[in-house]
Amino acid sequence: MTVREIQGHLEELYQVEVSPDLISQATHAVWEDIQAWRNRPLQAVWPIVYLDALVVRVRHEGVVTRKSVYLAIGVNLDGTKEALGLWIEENEGARFWLKVVTELKNRGVEDMLIVCCDGLKGFPEAIEAVFEKTVVPLCIVHMIRSSTRFVAYKDRKAVCAALKPIYTAPSHEAAEAALEAFDSEWGERYPIITQSWMEHWERLVPFLEFPEEIRRAIYTTNAIESINSQIRKYIKNRGHFPDDKSALKLIYLALRNAEKKWTMPIRNWKLALNQLAIKFEGRLPL
Repeated sequence: MTVREIQGHLEELYQVEVSPDLISQATHAVWEDIQAWRNRPLQAVWPIVYLDALVVRVRHEGVVTRKSVYLAIGVNLDGTKEALGLWIEENEGARFWLKVVTELKNRGVEDMLIVCCDGLKGFPEAIEAVFEKTVVPLCIVHMIRSSTRFVAYKDRKAVCAALKPIYTAPSHEAAEAALEAFDSEWGERYPIITQSWMEHWERLVPFLEFPEEIRRAIYTTNAIESINSQIRKYIKNRGHFPDDKSALKLIYLALRNAEKKWTMPIRNWKLALNQLAIKFEGRLPL
């Protein structure tokens, strides 16, 4: 919000007149908090990290443009979620995500075991360029959405049901058999679906190596998308922001408020942590 908007808002709601200088000082203090928060050191190892972006409208040189606000959420060694950082850029792209991941490394992150992200082209490669041992599994929900994009409405429920045995399979072999069964049933009508799953198969295989407890936490980026949804509630009534700084201020405050209601992404975290320690031997601190 602009200084004038904040001034009018306070006067309308509370019949309080606040000087523009006082409001400027308060918002400047928020910006100082953001800068300190965005540059704070991070713990060395993160079992799970979620990366995603939401779009906001920002005025730039007299023209309102769409910009992407990048958000990183990590699951720490205690099993709780923590916001790692906020960034804003003209467009979402693998090149900028590379910059984000590099910044996380420069702030002390030495290892991320699993990173969950959407199907943006080049995204997994950008992560692996910085953290080469990190597992970047296929986002199953994005894959299903992509698969059903061109499916007739009357067939969607049946197609989704036929896809489920693939990503819930107990092993690689069972998943391959489920994909063959899907192709036998739907391949002639929707050949592009089988083709798409085969093209992304190498990204699905790592997901199948995890037990059910961990699969539920990494099969989708919903953990961060739900946070983005909470943030949108705070910004939905704004047509656009006057500048990048204003957008980051409001989103930061919305994020910090949302943190109070966050829950653990994995209920039996101790069991999951032991499973991760076996899977990623020697990479979790003792």
